[in-house]
Amino acid sequence: MKRLFPIILLLAILSAISGVLMSEINFIGSMGIWLIHKEYHFLKIWWQGGLAVFIALLVLLTIQGILNTKLAKGVAIMMQLVLFFIALAGLYFTYNDFRHDFTHKIVGERFHLGVYLFWVGWMVISLYYMFSRRQVLKVSADADQNTKTL
Repeated sequence: MKRLFPIILLLAILSAISGVLMSEINFIGSMGIWLIHKEYHFLKIWWQGGLAVFIALLVLLTIQGILNTKLAKGVAIMMQLVLFFIALAGLYFTYNDFRHDFTHKIVGERFHLGVYLFWVGWMVISLYYMFSRRQVLKVSADADQNTKTL
């Protein structure tokens, strides 16, 4: 858990900033949430939006951490690279959608930046696992030396 504290802290900061930015939706977008898209009402309250982003990033951190420990080193790095490019594609398609869909275009740049931070957080998770040292269990007769850092 000590190893993950810096990345969790960084994700919490990114999530808080994302929540604040998404809550600063403009008047037209706010009216759209109030009248039509009531399921997105939580985005108007900064800590609820930030908490949603943080939970999603923690789920991704957990899944990618399990993949990183269960797979062989080369396969794990390749998987993290694939997930990094999926997050990069998600960032691109979100940007493209915000630029070309009228209803998304009018919600405001701050809201857009808040959504982009989710994708950046996911890319940070992938980079963290690509460049961090892996901890694997070593099966041996010695009970004192049951972990080894690669």
